[in-house]
Amino acid sequence: MAPKNKESSGNASKKSKRVISEEDDDEDYRRRRDRNNQAVKRSRVKSKLKTQQTLERVNQLKTENELLEEKIKMLTKELGFLKDLFLAHAGSSQHTINIQDLDLSTLLADDPRSSDDAKTATKL
Repeated sequence: MAPKNKESSGNASKKSKRVISEEDDDEDYRRRRDRNNQAVKRSRVKSKLKTQQTLERVNQLKTENELLEEKIKMLTKELGFLKDLFLAHAGSSQHTINIQDLDLSTLLADDPRSSDDAKTATKL
């Protein structure tokens, strides 16, 4: 019977070591999980911020693209006007241009430029 007591007392000390060890493991596991959870939260916030910045940049580029498209239309129209003006001048035998025949207000009506730019174009 004595050996049983030794074994049982040995098992009891092993159990207490396991309990302490398991508690340490649980605490260590909890710390690792908490750190991981915090890292995941930071990562998600960073990802949302980057997505938001990308969407803002896309909207900015769309606006810029629309402005550039308008500028292309305006410059194309101006180029056509200047070509017509040049052809009228080159085709006349007197080398005079009858600007009164050209309806500048109609040609420049859709022009989104500022008034200074419009004055410059009218002088041309």
